[in-house]
Amino acid sequence: MSRIGKRPVTIPSGVTATVQGQTVKMKGPKGELSFVVHDDVEVKFENGQVKVAPRHETNRAQALYGTARAQVANLVLGVTKGFEKKLEINGVGYRAALQGKNLQLALGYSHDVIYPIPQGITIAVPKPTEITITGNDSQRVGQVAAEIRSYRPPEPYKGKGVKYADEFIFRKEGKKK
Repeated sequence: MSRIGKRPVTIPSGVTATVQGQTVKMKGPKGELSFVVHDDVEVKFENGQVKVAPRHETNRAQALYGTARAQVANLVLGVTKGFEKKLEINGVGYRAALQGKNLQLALGYSHDVIYPIPQGITIAVPKPTEITITGNDSQRVGQVAAEIRSYRPPEPYKGKGVKYADEFIFRKEGKKK
């Protein structure tokens, strides 16, 4: 049994939640989000709380209902506070800049990498070596951060590349002379 799935998700004031069949919709100050729960999981909205339970006693239902509860909790967090990921750019000449609705990255290639900013995501560049990605959907914020990082992942010898702000890069020793 999932220990996370047993706990109900409390809906704070200022957020409206609706459950229609397998679809959970949240509306709050940061926008509107929805999530379709798997058929093996039952969702109920009672007394200002969203409760999640497995429909059957199968391994698949047991595995999915903790995940469904976490997704519903992320909806509440997204429409109230939002999500944020920070990226750091290390390397000589590596930098980022906003150019209209695009993020322009100079990452040591012969050309600049142009990343179009998706709808619902806000990207800020407080310094040329820092990127802040914000939005209300945790999956989309993480996906955008992963896509930007994938253009030049950090390498273990000098640490050059794009990394998450809280990421630790295990450094390797160079070759011996």
